[in-house]
Amino acid sequence: MTRAGRDDDPDRFYTLTGGRAPATDDFDLVTLVVTESVASPGMTSEQVAILDMCAAPTAVVEIAAELRLPVGVTTVVLSDLLAAGKITVRPPLSAAMSLDASTLEKVLVGLRKL
Repeated sequence: MTRAGRDDDPDRFYTLTGGRAPATDDFDLVTLVVTESVASPGMTSEQVAILDMCAAPTAVVEIAAELRLPVGVTTVVLSDLLAAGKITVRPPLSAAMSLDASTLEKVLVGLRKL
């Protein structure tokens, strides 16, 4: 059983990616994408949709779901936008990464007092 709209047209995916394989260096499922400039003439509808969607940081997996595209195809499209300077990417910050050593020390002291 297949879902309507998903994998319905493999030729479309080939056209979107130009036959290229997914880029794995810059993107994983939780990489955050942010738009850096507006769409320009000649961009595909998927590229324009990504630029509109990523005005605020958006995860790769969210972009793929919204566009109803496989993640691999989405990362190829994102790679093109990154190379053109239309987007920037960054890994998400975890709560632990954003704390400095003195804050962690204070938490540890507080836990020891319990």
